[in-house]
Amino acid sequence: MSLNLIRAIAMAENSDEFHLGRILLLLLAADSRNTKTIEGITKLAKLDFLLRYPTCLERALIAEKKKAELVQIQAYERTTIESKMIRFKYGPWDGRYRRWIGLLAGRGLVNAELKGRTVHVALTDRGREISQKFADDPAYQELQARSQLVIKTFGNVPATRLKDFVYRVFPELENMKWGEEIIL
Repeated sequence: MSLNLIRAIAMAENSDEFHLGRILLLLLAADSRNTKTIEGITKLAKLDFLLRYPTCLERALIAEKKKAELVQIQAYERTTIESKMIRFKYGPWDGRYRRWIGLLAGRGLVNAELKGRTVHVALTDRGREISQKFADDPAYQELQARSQLVIKTFGNVPATRLKDFVYRVFPELENMKWGEEIIL
């Protein structure tokens, strides 16, 4: 592997925009299914885990007795991980979710509303418009289709049940130490 490729991968991983675009597509999928909001940062992290790791989405669909071929995994995706997540108390997690939600809210693309102890994240009209531009771009078609699949299959699952599901389907996460990088 060349040093230039390693640098490009590191730059993509550290680019907020890369992650913000993916989260916008996930929120657009929730918005278009009348879910409208994603209830809780932890739930957002679990849904994003399935989106970020297509082989895990495939396993999750098999566990739910759904058509795994809907994920349409490319050959290279079976041997690479596009971004890191770590093992956390409530499952797969990336410590930047609060930052990303703040960046999206600051740009007027999402509303983040605290209801009780749960943050509800939803697209604004401007966020919907920008997200739709991503969704219509051929470069994002695969990610957009997977976002819809994730939300259709798991979007209405309560956060605690989704966490339990992730641990049941990915038992290797249970044996990892908190803070350890997930390599599936």
